[in-house]
Amino acid sequence: MTTFAGAARRMAGLAGAVFGWRPGEFWQATPDELAALVSACAPEAATPPDAREIAAMQEAFPDG
Repeated sequence: MTTFAGAARRMAGLAGAVFGWRPGEFWQATPDELAALVSACAPEAATPPDAREIAAMQEAFPDG
């Protein structure tokens, strides 16, 4: 089971490694500020595939 403390520790570590944030900067940031930085780094990862994209993937990679 993932705890809040464990998830926060991982996010703080990632924010430090990727954005150069120190612990105080992480804890003072709002969730929206963190989300904005994450989505700027990987905007397509924030959007799930739509039905057309799923159908294309199913066609390209059939289960056999």
